[in-house]
Amino acid sequence: MKRLALAAAAIAAAFALPACATPGVGGLARITVIDRTANRELPVHWKDGRAYVAGQPGNEYAVRVRNVAGEDLLAVVSVDGVNAITGESAQAAQSGYVVGSYTSMDVSGWRKNMQRTAAFYFTTLPDSYAARTGRPDDVGVIGVALFRRKPPEPVAVEPWRPMPFAKQESSSGAPAPATAERQESRDASAKRAAPAEAPLGTGHGRVERNPARWTEFERATPYPIETITIYYDSARNLVAQGVIRPQYARPRDPNPFPGFVPDPVSHYPSRPGA
Repeated sequence: MKRLALAAAAIAAAFALPACATPGVGGLARITVIDRTANRELPVHWKDGRAYVAGQPGNEYAVRVRNVAGEDLLAVVSVDGVNAITGESAQAAQSGYVVGSYTSMDVSGWRKNMQRTAAFYFTTLPDSYAARTGRPDDVGVIGVALFRRKPPEPVAVEPWRPMPFAKQESSSGAPAPATAERQESRDASAKRAAPAEAPLGTGHGRVERNPARWTEFERATPYPIETITIYYDSARNLVAQGVIRPQYARPRDPNPFPGFVPDPVSHYPSRPGA
């Protein structure tokens, strides 16, 4: 089964990192959101077991996947409920990116072909790629479904025999039925507070060079071994929802008698004889 893997030219700097020292959300892979315009990693805010980041409208961003599992992983990336590679309504069984052991890669846009992507950027919900293609219901969430690679089949070695003789046929049992794909349940009771402004979505931005190539990846299981979810919205809306504590300006409290203050150093040259 073919899956997309980034070519070397498009892979972010790959480096080994211990899991305890790697920031982000997740276990086998650490997921962070990088504001490309501001050149910074967006801090994660937690509320009721959910991870949130605050996006700046108009800024481009990328989803960074750091593999800390010690083995290759297939990462199926969804933005606003849309597969970042195929543009289809996202399902875990669809195409993803292969991330090598202890390496890091950035998914920075919607893939248009094997050479180019259209940049992710924070925008209003009506301008989002999902809403403009008739799929506004899941705008405001980033998901990464992770799969392990199926180990190779063991190879049997025929033992040496002094004389040839008929090989006994061994009967094998029927194969075990395939495990049914686990469907993720949606928490209908978790409702957001009324936003202070229009919620954010992800736009279909400028087209940029981002080469990729096909590679083979057979999944060990039909369902992901880990699904990582990060919600996003504007800082103002996250404050209104109680995700971010509002930052109040500290009131000035001037003191009429602040104590002894030395004279400021004069910037005028000394007069002769002074």
